[in-house]
Amino acid sequence: MKKGLIFLLCMLTVVGAVFAEGQKDDGQMLKGNLRIVIGSSSTGGDTYANSAIVAEKLAEELGMNVKVDATGVNGAFDALNRDSSGHTIMIFHDQSYLGYLYGREGYVNPFENYIIGPTVAINPGNAYLAPKGSPYNTIQDTIDAAGTGTRVRVAIQPGGVSEIGFSAMKNAVALMYPGMEDNMVAVNTGSQSDKNQLLFDGQADVINGSIQANEQYTHLDASDIKSMKFLWLTAKTATIAQANPEGYGETSRDELMKFVEPVLPNDFTFDKEFFVIYNKDMNPALVKYFDDALKNIFDAGEIQETQKKAFFIPNFRPSADAADYLESKMNAYEKIISSLK
Repeated sequence: MKKGLIFLLCMLTVVGAVFAEGQKDDGQMLKGNLRIVIGSSSTGGDTYANSAIVAEKLAEELGMNVKVDATGVNGAFDALNRDSSGHTIMIFHDQSYLGYLYGREGYVNPFENYIIGPTVAINPGNAYLAPKGSPYNTIQDTIDAAGTGTRVRVAIQPGGVSEIGFSAMKNAVALMYPGMEDNMVAVNTGSQSDKNQLLFDGQADVINGSIQANEQYTHLDASDIKSMKFLWLTAKTATIAQANPEGYGETSRDELMKFVEPVLPNDFTFDKEFFVIYNKDMNPALVKYFDDALKNIFDAGEIQETQKKAFFIPNFRPSADAADYLESKMNAYEKIISSLK
């Protein structure tokens, strides 16, 4: 009798485990906590802001506790590598493959080492700025200055979206003024506040910034050491055109459009796009589970309004389409990077 009872209990345990696993396979048992790690250590930047918008909607859609964790690049990839259960996913942007193309430590080819999830938004605000008192009023002014012998110091965060714009600037000098491209000098630094400080201290002539982080400084009087002016927004005109007419802060969309798509010999533009990344061993059923959840969220239409208020452009693509699109994008920008090696 006792042996029979033990056998029955064992069988029930096995059946229960199999049933639970089967439920997990179709995504129905993904409950509890969802951790979204991001490739930024800042809770005040655009990666966190964009991810927080997505997290809030995912929490409602999935009925889970969702937390955005600003771990930084290495911490985010490490966390993702350790968890294939679906309870840890990542949201990042083009730096995930640009860091790989630039050979930065900690980056690998994301298309070979991870599952690429849906795209969710574009930040059209990637920008380059100079002090209001600067002789440079356009990005072309900086290219002409470098081409005629002036060192132009540009503060960037290496290996990311700020460096790809710098590469385009340097490539433009090489095309228009062959042999003078080394006058376009990268000043490598870290966070946006670090880049701003270099400009305030006169240690950089131009910095990479964003509409969201730097627009406030563009309304200061030129006599203020913190005053700035936009030289260039790297986004496509068609991308900025989708923003709300009121633009951002005290700057309207029409005013921002003046800084888009400068006339450069390489016709360079760059949309900073955010997307989801999964552990490469995550169950395909869970990939579909998240895809379906995000599709439902975007079909409902509310998230788009929230994104636009924060000056993000809604941009949903399901995983398969996103992976093909982003890999093609990586290959296109690799040519610019390779031309300067």
